[in-house]
Amino acid sequence: MGDDELAEIRRRRMEEMQRSQANPQAMNEEMERQKQAENQIQMILKQALEPEARERLNTIRMTRPEFAASIQQQLVTLAQSGRLQSRITDDQLKTLLKQVTPQKKEFTITRRR
Repeated sequence: MGDDELAEIRRRRMEEMQRSQANPQAMNEEMERQKQAENQIQMILKQALEPEARERLNTIRMTRPEFAASIQQQLVTLAQSGRLQSRITDDQLKTLLKQVTPQKKEFTITRRR
């Protein structure tokens, strides 16, 4: 990294710090909105998923947070659009996860002697 790049990074960081200090109430409001949105998502999932399926999704969230977030978003979209006729069971969630998870490629390496 050159001196110009470091100076640019420092300048951006200072601007960011000044914005956050200048308007702390706006940041608090933004955090509150994010909490409300998360609570709303959790309520929708509680209505759309059986307890076992919710537990499985929470387990996935601990190991693969980005993947769980994308699955969660898909489930919320389905629930909001009315495309779910009943609550999703654990087996249905497993099937959905298998469809969404990319297939692993297997490699075999042979050594010649």
